[in-house]
Amino acid sequence: MTPSRIAVLFAATALLAACGKEAAAPAPAPATAAAPAAQQQAQQAVSIETIQAETQGFTAGQAMSARTVYVFFDAQCPHCGALWYAAKPLKSQAKFVWIPVRLLKDESETQGAAILAAKDPAAAMDNHEASMQDRKGGIKAEGDIAAQRAAIKKNTALFNKYAFGAVPALVTKSAKTGAVVTHEGSLQTADLAAFIGVPAPTQ
Repeated sequence: MTPSRIAVLFAATALLAACGKEAAAPAPAPATAAAPAAQQQAQQAVSIETIQAETQGFTAGQAMSARTVYVFFDAQCPHCGALWYAAKPLKSQAKFVWIPVRLLKDESETQGAAILAAKDPAAAMDNHEASMQDRKGGIKAEGDIAAQRAAIKKNTALFNKYAFGAVPALVTKSAKTGAVVTHEGSLQTADLAAFIGVPAPTQ
């Protein structure tokens, strides 16, 4: 096998591993999300208070809901897009705070920043995911998004400190115990409802 072909295969594997995990598959160790040894030593316990204080995201769903879910996502990740659509039927029962990070491509940072900078980030996310589904590449950045780019870097730094292995990465509090619970990878609507602790929507 030629060196160029090896490089292509490695890049494709890293992209798939970093984006999300199939429910039945073992947890991957994505190259783009792996923290260096020094950073792994500084790994932090996941804290909702820290997420609230140190990240910038946007809200979709019921702003005053007692159930809040924090979602670290990459704008270029199809699994994150699948979760975006899976969460829509639950917007009346929970508040989702979507926190963009940069794991996969340069566009991940640019598009995440563009979504944060939009007047209506949730509508911008809808437009972005529709563009991604149509294979048009996603939302285009407009204007000065330097502050939002800085926010993406800060979001990604906390993601790495928590040593998450894939996006989307979900954080919430257990409806039963109040303890912090996490999940990596996309979920279908019924499974997402169970994770949050809300009734699944009826068909």
